[in-house]
Amino acid sequence: MSAQTAPFRHDINVPAVYQAFIAAETAAVGAGVDKHLVHLVKLRASQLNQCAFCVKMHSKEARDDGETNERLDRLTVWSHVSDFTAKEKAALAWTEALTQLPTHADLGPLRAALREHFTDVEASALTTVIAMINLWNRLGVSVH
Repeated sequence: MSAQTAPFRHDINVPAVYQAFIAAETAAVGAGVDKHLVHLVKLRASQLNQCAFCVKMHSKEARDDGETNERLDRLTVWSHVSDFTAKEKAALAWTEALTQLPTHADLGPLRAALREHFTDVEASALTTVIAMINLWNRLGVSVH
């Protein structure tokens, strides 16, 4: 690999920004979303963003915290299987919408579905977790 094609070292090149991202990640994850749900949304966003490093990491973390291989294997088809609760499905739909940012999408129905299972504070916490994993995915993909 030449110096021209070598990955950027964001942690070294912009350490203050990188540390701020870590602090924001810590705050987002600590904002009250169940850790099992955090694993699911991080893994799903990472799958959509094709961040191989993040998929591997979040799959391992989920398993380490007791998530089953069966559910993780079917996460890509979550809307077509009964493995996930209505609450998890609402969070996964929100994750996909915020990760893929569909053109001209009306997010109102998704917010309504979230409110059936989450308080506004919890929904905001979930949204920040989704935003942060999308940020990390983009940094990760930039060094592949």
